[in-house]
Amino acid sequence: MKKYGILNAPIAEVLAAMGHTDSLAIADCGLPIANDVRRIDLAVKKGLPSFLEVLSAISDDMVIEKIVLAAEIQEKNPAVFNAILQMLHGIPIEFVQHTEFKALTKSCKAIVRTGEATPYANIILYSGVNF
Repeated sequence: MKKYGILNAPIAEVLAAMGHTDSLAIADCGLPIANDVRRIDLAVKKGLPSFLEVLSAISDDMVIEKIVLAAEIQEKNPAVFNAILQMLHGIPIEFVQHTEFKALTKSCKAIVRTGEATPYANIILYSGVNF
């Protein structure tokens, strides 16, 4: 049994296999996920688990070089946006339109689906290196 870090086996496996610039998305329960992208579905019911809870756990266990957000989150979901800024302070952010965001998820190693049910609560995390 693991002593610390991510306990979810599929998420831990993806994180361990990621290399520099590989990407992982964390999504709300409504984001479409392409059939050929690995889906790690954590959604239990609306709101459970929350996007921010999952982001916190994953960001504690991952070297993050850059993040991508849909530009719309700034206006449509300022509470989650501000929480992301606080949690990932200092990590460069790239903003894209939501349609482009959805296209970018097709190249992610996996998408972790949460129970989040607020608009644009989605993020792509790009892996850095720990040396």
